[in-house]
Amino acid sequence: MKILVTGFDPFGGESVNPALETVKSLPDTIAGAKIIKLKVPTVRYQSLQVIADAIAIHDPDVVLSIGQAGGRSDITVERIGINVDDFSIADNAGNMPADDPICPDGPDARFVTLPIKAMVEKIRKKKIPASVSNSAGTFVCNHVTYGVCQLLATKYPGKKSGFIHIPYLPSQVVEKKNTPSMSLELLTEGITAAICAIVEQQDM
Repeated sequence: MKILVTGFDPFGGESVNPALETVKSLPDTIAGAKIIKLKVPTVRYQSLQVIADAIAIHDPDVVLSIGQAGGRSDITVERIGINVDDFSIADNAGNMPADDPICPDGPDARFVTLPIKAMVEKIRKKKIPASVSNSAGTFVCNHVTYGVCQLLATKYPGKKSGFIHIPYLPSQVVEKKNTPSMSLELLTEGITAAICAIVEQQDM
């Protein structure tokens, strides 16, 4: 089994993105599955193209994308992506769309195809806070959540995908009063647990 795990580069004035740092920290093999790590630009459309190219090259069974959700206090496994780009800040290429469909011919929303509740349960068993989220936002994280689901549904129907949002790293909140964070060690352990759940459910 091969799992493509993607993490965004820093955005919004941050010098680091916990998503990319977590992806880089993952083992190369988890529960027998080969982990393929991919850095993704925080840019609409370009992010999806980089992922699509990697899928064509590596032919993974699963695509799991990781993104920063500054202000959230736990690891949140997303349930759904919606077909809209409505950015409150510019992406890394200066794009700031408002109410634009990601895929004009696509459905209004797409549910992820990973075992989200099993993933949350597995993370919590490691004594790490986690929950299911019903909103991936309307920035590039949602763009990828929806866009990858749409790509797999239309071109690779046997493959599965999902998205996980993670909190800031402690170094990012030094000047952000009362803002939660999580250590890289815990983030890596949590994402590793989520991947274990994916592999277990795939084998059932």
